[in-house]
Amino acid sequence: MLKRALARKGLAGFLLAMAPGLRLLADNAIPATSAPAPAAVPSAATALSAINTGDTAFVLISAALVLLMTPGLALFYGGMVRRKNVLATIMQSFMIMAVISVLWVLVGYSLAFGPDIHGLIGSLAWLGLKGVGGAPNPDYAPTIPHLVYMSFQMKFAIITPALIAGAFAERMKFRFFLLFSALWALLIYTPVAHWVWGVGGFIHNWGALDFAGGTVVHILSGVSALTVAVLLGKRKGLGEEDMVPHNMTMVMLGAGLLWFGWFGFNAGSALSAGELAAYAFVNTNTAAAAACLSWVAIEWWVKGAPTALGAASGLVAGLVAITPACGYVTPMSALILGLAVSPICFTAVLLKGRLGYDDSLDAFGVHGVGGTFGALATGLFATKAINAAGGDGLFYGNPGLFLIQLKAVAVVIAFGVLGTIIIYKLVDWILGARVTPREEELGLDLTQHGESGYEL
Repeated sequence: MLKRALARKGLAGFLLAMAPGLRLLADNAIPATSAPAPAAVPSAATALSAINTGDTAFVLISAALVLLMTPGLALFYGGMVRRKNVLATIMQSFMIMAVISVLWVLVGYSLAFGPDIHGLIGSLAWLGLKGVGGAPNPDYAPTIPHLVYMSFQMKFAIITPALIAGAFAERMKFRFFLLFSALWALLIYTPVAHWVWGVGGFIHNWGALDFAGGTVVHILSGVSALTVAVLLGKRKGLGEEDMVPHNMTMVMLGAGLLWFGWFGFNAGSALSAGELAAYAFVNTNTAAAAACLSWVAIEWWVKGAPTALGAASGLVAGLVAITPACGYVTPMSALILGLAVSPICFTAVLLKGRLGYDDSLDAFGVHGVGGTFGALATGLFATKAINAAGGDGLFYGNPGLFLIQLKAVAVVIAFGVLGTIIIYKLVDWILGARVTPREEELGLDLTQHGESGYEL
């Protein structure tokens, strides 16, 4: 049967032939009665009085949790760099919160979610949040104020460019970082957010699934991070000097905050305090725990010792992989995804030395690779039994969804790489991207900010 499937349909046929066994595991967590279909979207007139205070409180809290992820990322990245660069690394994440918050209110939200223009971008109809008020927007979130939905999406726009900073840590000018991040958020992030999540976006119209940002956040930031790392070049002394994390306690604290905040990231994307949020919550925790265990096991076997950095890396890889799938799959599928993503990302991290690029803090190895795996796995494990508004994946008899996911991933990767090259070259021509060798030797804390992270 497998030979006939491979001959007839290649990879898709093979996976479909394997589907019964994998589906048996995944179906273990499907409830006896299928999840009900979501209620019909109310009319604009009805929506004015349709605010649900429970949903509103849930999404507000989720937005706060997602914002907490960026300071968590600051600690996670800050502990991984050398002591002379800790403050500069933390400063990047904090300034991203300020810069993107302002840009989002002024123009970013309108470009990402405003009225559609040919499936490519939102219009400027909501410039400066004009028309974005306390009434719900039935196209996106019919039970919460439009302002709450806008605020929730703002936190995603904040953390995405912050993730990129992990690839070029310890060698970039701060002024370059600010201008590059602002332009990248407006010209790269907002179009992709509209394509995937916006009403009328062309990837959204394909039927591609991305529940909470696997494509929009992790793949896009990961491939952009790799692009910048290659263009910027390696750190001075890489391979000759000791560049191990200077504070693993800080790394573990940051990882814990990321795990905590990720529940807002994923469960909050249900936009309602109901059954779907419960699945997203449980799936998030399950995949994270499984990936942490599998990374530690691999590291223990390969390197002879289970490290704290490995546990943190595996945890984050699991969170990344489940993000696009969390509202579409069963808990057993989430467990499979978590176990599977760690060997993939572990291999990607090991290969960066052989391939000759310096992804300082593994932004591409974890987010780019893990996000790609998660997006494609969504096309395998998604089931309408969990989310009737989603779709059935290849293991539930629909190989077409896997092909749609593959096409969406390819488009986002291509756009992210090309767009990042153009923005990088432009800002490099204006400001120069890299600090001088002397500044890099002294550290970015002193040379970029005139202060030190530690006074010992």
